[in-house]
Amino acid sequence: MAHPGLVDIARSAFDEVLGGATDQVHRLRQDVRVTAAELLDPRGLAGPVTDAGVRSNVSVAVRYLEAWLRGVGAVVIDGHVEDASTAEISRAQLWQWTARRTVTAEGTPVTRDLVERLLAEVVAERPRTPDDRFDDAARMFRSVTLEESFPTFFTVPGYVEHLVTGTSP
Repeated sequence: MAHPGLVDIARSAFDEVLGGATDQVHRLRQDVRVTAAELLDPRGLAGPVTDAGVRSNVSVAVRYLEAWLRGVGAVVIDGHVEDASTAEISRAQLWQWTARRTVTAEGTPVTRDLVERLLAEVVAERPRTPDDRFDDAARMFRSVTLEESFPTFFTVPGYVEHLVTGTSP
């Protein structure tokens, strides 16, 4: 739940489908067959990776990280409520796409250089204020998205750098 005010709305939708049940463990999907190769396919079930999707992931991840560094846990980005899970999915996909040398549907190789260029563009497009954290967010984004090995969940190094060592303003 991104906001406690949505609990009643979500609960009513779940109750409508579940009745009095608390889960759907009994609902098996024997018709669904997923192979190991499909689980490892970076394209997933959502279709091909696109140039717009790569840019969106960069934008959402760095903009959420900036808000997170200011202590905001959920933020509206491009009309959607985003939280840590969205940033985590975005940066994880970007890492996987660069590591696997994915090529977008438009023919663009997803490289670290491309992601760096998009990151610079996204940060340059943002309105800046004296108390924003975009520079810190860009550094953090690079450390959790563009390393050779896949880093742990982004909040772990974020807590270490910004809370334990006290580099926050």
